[in-house]
Amino acid sequence: MTIFKPSRREILKLAAMAPAFALPGAARAQLSPPTGENPAHFRFTLGEAKLTILSDGYFSLPTSGLGVNAEPALVQAFLEQHFLSPDEAYSHTNHLLIEKGDAVVLVDVGSGNRFFDTVGRLMENLEAAGVDPASITHVVITHAHPDHIWGIRDDFDEAIFPDAEYFMGRVEHDHWMQDDLINIVDPTDQQFVLGAVNSINCDGVEWNLLEDGDEVVPGVRVMATPGHTLGHLSVVLADGGKQLIALGDSMSHAYLSFQHPGWFNDIDADGELTVATRRRLLDMCAADRIAVVGYHFPFPGVGHVARDGDAYHFVPALWQF
Repeated sequence: MTIFKPSRREILKLAAMAPAFALPGAARAQLSPPTGENPAHFRFTLGEAKLTILSDGYFSLPTSGLGVNAEPALVQAFLEQHFLSPDEAYSHTNHLLIEKGDAVVLVDVGSGNRFFDTVGRLMENLEAAGVDPASITHVVITHAHPDHIWGIRDDFDEAIFPDAEYFMGRVEHDHWMQDDLINIVDPTDQQFVLGAVNSINCDGVEWNLLEDGDEVVPGVRVMATPGHTLGHLSVVLADGGKQLIALGDSMSHAYLSFQHPGWFNDIDADGELTVATRRRLLDMCAADRIAVVGYHFPFPGVGHVARDGDAYHFVPALWQF
């Protein structure tokens, strides 16, 4: 299967899909690579629900697409202040798996082998975590960008989880499937469209199309969080009087998205709507003490939102052994 190899222009277009976590240079928050393998799954609970974070790998891109409505010098200064490279980005890919009653719900399916060669690790990390892929009953797609949906099909173009039910927002589905979209968009976006359409049309997948607030299974619902894409959904789990939101890409950076919620990225379909959605989420999660999972946050990407004046901070959850 051919691996996606973007041109420089396409890379610049993709840059903001990931947070800036690649850190060359003298001051580094990123540690040196391990000599062996690190665990690529993380388990915790919310009420009676059993949760696992699974990595699909990582990818690195330039940071030039971050905070495009701010002065570039301010963005670079912020990154350097937080020990982050002003030039390159290292993006984690954190998938939430929810075991609740008889349901096993996976949020997004990763990149498969059609994007960068450093991603597509979801299936092997499911195995490492002791999760039988055949046990997955429901798959929810937050949006149809490559790192979230291109892994939906195997090398034979068949569904990677053939026995699961598949869910996507109706607005998201209808956007990508509109007639002749590939000839309407900018040429740099055509591969996005082709990949999304091929993934949505995957053999063996019948889509359940969702509206804001619809339940996937009892206690698991979706929330419309548009902006990054116009039909973007986040996934909300409620159990035992507590809540957790899988953010998808509604917040893509564990520092910028919180401390500068008014900045948006060039990959965001509607910058102003992205900001409005983000502010709503941040305010709600801080006020109601709702836990979050950031798809592109540093693994495992689980934490809380703390208000800091007019801005916020991401507070990583305390690991328990």
